[in-house]
Amino acid sequence: MPTEINSEKVRIDKWLWAARFFKTRSLAVDALECGKVFVDGERVKPSKLLAVGNTLNIRLGPYQHTVVVQALSDKRGPASQAQKLYQETAESRLRREALATEIKLQPATQAGRPTKRDRREIERMRRVEPNHEID
Repeated sequence: MPTEINSEKVRIDKWLWAARFFKTRSLAVDALECGKVFVDGERVKPSKLLAVGNTLNIRLGPYQHTVVVQALSDKRGPASQAQKLYQETAESRLRREALATEIKLQPATQAGRPTKRDRREIERMRRVEPNHEID
C-alpha cells in the first residue's frame, strides 16, 4: 500500500522516483531541471510539493506521458505498487501506442562500419563496368 507522507504532499522528485518513472532521484531532478516534467502545465523545480489530483506531463525519450496523481509516496516499492500511485489518461496511452507502432514500422538503419559481406558487395559493384558505351 502506498505510504502517505504528511497525508498531503510529497516532493515531486521523490514521487517520480517512487512511481518508477526514473531509476534514480538524480535522473528525476535532471528531467525536472531540463523541462521534461510539467505539473498542471507549469515547469517546476525538484522541491515542488505534489498533491493528489495534480496532472503531470512527463517526456521520456520520444514518449509523452500524461498522468493524474492518485496517491503519494516517497518510498520506492515494487512496480505493482508504483502503478497505483498514478493513472495515465486514455488519450496519452493511445498517443504512446500509436508512436510505438510508428517507430516499429520504420526501417532499421545500419550504423557503424559495413560488415565483411557488405564490403564485398560494394567492391563487386565498383568492379562491374557499365554495359553501355558513351558516344
